[in-house]
Amino acid sequence: MDALLPHLPVLPILVPLITGAIMVLIDDRQRTAKAIIGFVGLLVLLGAAIAMVVTVNQLDGAATASYPIGNWPVPFGIVLVADRLSAMMVLIATILGISTLVYSLARWHASGPSFHSLVQFLIMGLNGAFLTGDIFNLFVFFEVMLAASYGLALHGGGSARVKAGLHYVAINLAASFLFLIGAALIYGVTGTLNMADLALKVAMVSQADRGLLEMGAAVLAVAFLIKAGAWPLGFWLPATYSVAAPPVAAIFAIMTKVGIYALLRLSTLAFGAEAGPSAGFGQMVLLIGGMATIVFGVVGLLASRMPARTASYSVLVSAGTLMGSIGIGNATTTGGALYYLVVSTLAVSAFFMLIELMDRVRIEGANVLALTMEAFGDDEEEAEEEVGLSIPGALALLSISFCVSALLLAGFPPLAGFLAKFAIISSLLNPAGFTETIAPTPWTWTLAGLMVFSGFATLIALMREGINTFWATLSDTPGPVRVLEMLPVALLLSIAIGMTIMAEPVMSYMQAAAHQLYLPGGAIAQVMDTPLVVSGEASH
Repeated sequence: MDALLPHLPVLPILVPLITGAIMVLIDDRQRTAKAIIGFVGLLVLLGAAIAMVVTVNQLDGAATASYPIGNWPVPFGIVLVADRLSAMMVLIATILGISTLVYSLARWHASGPSFHSLVQFLIMGLNGAFLTGDIFNLFVFFEVMLAASYGLALHGGGSARVKAGLHYVAINLAASFLFLIGAALIYGVTGTLNMADLALKVAMVSQADRGLLEMGAAVLAVAFLIKAGAWPLGFWLPATYSVAAPPVAAIFAIMTKVGIYALLRLSTLAFGAEAGPSAGFGQMVLLIGGMATIVFGVVGLLASRMPARTASYSVLVSAGTLMGSIGIGNATTTGGALYYLVVSTLAVSAFFMLIELMDRVRIEGANVLALTMEAFGDDEEEAEEEVGLSIPGALALLSISFCVSALLLAGFPPLAGFLAKFAIISSLLNPAGFTETIAPTPWTWTLAGLMVFSGFATLIALMREGINTFWATLSDTPGPVRVLEMLPVALLLSIAIGMTIMAEPVMSYMQAAAHQLYLPGGAIAQVMDTPLVVSGEASH
């Protein structure tokens, strides 16, 4: 194990790459063999992710674990950088990958070709995007992730899925084109795409070239905002996520967070306090865009009459909350936002899986019937009261899981969603903490108010879904729910509940990750001084 520790940053990329490549060589009809290989690979990846989180958390201050790919010196070679934030994101992606795989074994992995390989390549792209220290390689891993997601978005077939999938492909191809333009502009001005080197050179850019630098950063940010689902660029997300296969939509819950991650990483690293005249560039855009995204997501939540679209708009609400929190530019607020990122991702992923299971306990045409009952009411006089009605165990599990998901997404006590929103709002209203009082600005009041309002709106929308499912349109003969389908839901919600119980150490980790982002000097120096390996020995 000690021999693997120096190589931890590269394992989250190599393991799914090798696993996916092996499964490509196996006939697609050998689904059981592929499932076993995929599950073993993800368990190995889980061990590596946990080891990486523990390792980086034990490092002092802003220290990171950097890994020179190809043994080339920084900034000329590719370097992987693992810190608290990137290690946490790799762990979340791995957990979602395991949940997706287990859920799909019930039936979805047999609904289309190469499902297991695509999941592995998607996780490889996600992990690479989280760990890379270079903007161009961020683009490469984005494309690996997107290429796999194109196949997964179409998994299972159907006209609605194909139509939404083609729109998804077109939008992301345009975003990738913008990504390349932005990266080219930044490279043309600074001569580097290594993030640590870029952080050192941004402050030294001449005034004549600064406009071109900021233009490149703005174009790059547009690509990230499209992937994050920000308003008005996130119009594609509800249509795509709502028709995707349930396990696919569940793992897609983290893909918007990749855009958020990239925005947070570059805004604090390249346009932080040491960026000279460009310090804080785009911060207000993130704040306003985040608030607009929350409003758009809330309107969609309240207007939705389909559970899958409700879940999709919940993704937008969480993305808007994260963008607005990042736009504040406060480490304490960002720490609360990271806690919220994990909770909301787990809850939305579990909710996407629950939607299919909830549909099995509803009568045929339940959505139309529920809408009719909302408009005209129910004929209660003809209803016969049933005494001693038994509740099946599967139905009880579904209803409890739905309630937990709803409380997490709405941010209501006593679960981790409430703790996350409380941490964000308390830092918004008192950014200096309890030692000093600073009056909040109108912007922070507005963001705090929107977060509270979005919680109430989410609760109303999800209560309506719960009533329509478990009360108004419940079938007398609900379909079966398999253990394989409930296990991943229980896993994700159990982790969220565990974050509630272990709130203090988890929040301490998030705050340490946030402060590491806003004080990047030590990490930059360490990445730039990444040692090479010469004849088995580290050398500078």
